[in-house]
Amino acid sequence: MDDVHDKFFELYEQTAVLVAAYDGFDRLRYANAAFRAAFFLEEGETPFWADIMRRNHRAGRGTIIRNPDFESWLKNTQSRRGKTGYRAFETDLADGRWLLMTETVSADGWMLCVASDITSLRSDDREVRQDRDFAIKASHTDELTGIANRRYTMARAEEMLASARPDDVAGCFVLIDLDFFKSINDRFGHQSGDRVLQDFAERLQGLVRRLDCFGRVGGEEFALV
Repeated sequence: MDDVHDKFFELYEQTAVLVAAYDGFDRLRYANAAFRAAFFLEEGETPFWADIMRRNHRAGRGTIIRNPDFESWLKNTQSRRGKTGYRAFETDLADGRWLLMTETVSADGWMLCVASDITSLRSDDREVRQDRDFAIKASHTDELTGIANRRYTMARAEEMLASARPDDVAGCFVLIDLDFFKSINDRFGHQSGDRVLQDFAERLQGLVRRLDCFGRVGGEEFALV
């Protein structure tokens, strides 16, 4: 078995396909040579995914991020990243490559990322699919806070219940309501109230695991799955 294990890693290092694995807290645990080259990682590095995105964005390399507010983009992406068992999407890199990337998540939250170069596909076809991906992303996002919306959060709750075995705990659903929120709007105005909601969402999003889903389900109501 050790020979098979070693051979797999040897093949991973030689393939042009990008391969990486992240743990339940979104820390990189493995990346092959193609992945390290695309995202400027040293061999043996184990940074968090968010830190990889931040440093590459500052250097103008790696994933192209069209949102002028990087932290808003990051919060929005983290609210959906790794929340379902499998998803596929397309992304473009600053070096001109276009990638088809898949994310497969295990029950314990580890995630396998595999990406293939699809740059040779027609550019107009890519633009249509990118517009589709943006539309899907918008339909899952709360416009004010940038985290998951009610539809996306409740879908994750339904998946949690559907996947539970009769003799096991399904998971946890927490409903969070901000007390006295109306008094903030009445005293300081709705803009201040919006800022409170945004700040609360940002603080909580930074505390949850990647496998957890945190979303806004009402005016001042939030849910954690």
